[in-house]
Amino acid sequence: MERRKFIDNKKIQKSLLIFLILLLMIIDYPFFNKIVEDVFFESEFGIIERVIDGDTVVIENESIRLLGINSPEKNEVYYQEAKDYLELMVLNRTVKLIKTQEDRDRYNRKLRYLILGTTNINLELVKKGYANFYFPSGKDKYYKEFKTAWEKCIEEDKNLCEISKQPCAKCINLKEFNLNSQLVVLKNSCSFYCDLKDWSIKDEGRKIFNFPSFILKNTVSIKVGDEENEEDVLFWTGESYVWTQTGDTLFLRDTEGKLVLWHTY
Repeated sequence: MERRKFIDNKKIQKSLLIFLILLLMIIDYPFFNKIVEDVFFESEFGIIERVIDGDTVVIENESIRLLGINSPEKNEVYYQEAKDYLELMVLNRTVKLIKTQEDRDRYNRKLRYLILGTTNINLELVKKGYANFYFPSGKDKYYKEFKTAWEKCIEEDKNLCEISKQPCAKCINLKEFNLNSQLVVLKNSCSFYCDLKDWSIKDEGRKIFNFPSFILKNTVSIKVGDEENEEDVLFWTGESYVWTQTGDTLFLRDTEGKLVLWHTY
């Protein structure tokens, strides 16, 4: 009888312990989520010594490329604003660095998410419109959060997310986007012609197509490859491919760099 009571008490204690753990998880989910993150994703800490641009910092003389984002290059719109904002947030501060799918890029820079306290700095840059989301090696566990942040930024119409006010911005639609043939087809739905000179198409990363002097009457095809003499066809030369199989985004911008349309897959 005594042994049976002992076993019953152990079962009760075990059940209570499980209940308390579940209760704590409900009450303080971020705490348990942090534990899971620490266990399953490698992390380290460091002090930001220098900010190179809106998506690259230096820790212990080593360059760190921020994951999940791509900010403007030098001489591009919002380059300086992105750099200044990142400096304001992290310069001379200790941050946590989280690695996910890849350790380094082709330039041998470490690929990391920067966490300051509970704030994902990479994500903040997207929220503020100082970077677009960017996942060239495939979508990791942060992808949905970054895409949602970009969509929210579009709604707020700020910085890189600001919608073009030019008349033709409401005319241009994406008629076709063929990943396999690397083909983009734009259509002018208005009754008047649109001058696309100095407009641009860009992927999530650094690949950019700048429109030459071109009047869009009806449709125009933009192909990746060597230039040929085809009517109403423009060629994205110098690239073997632009749109990646792991997912990418097309950003069409006007002469002022304002967003006309975007499409992700």
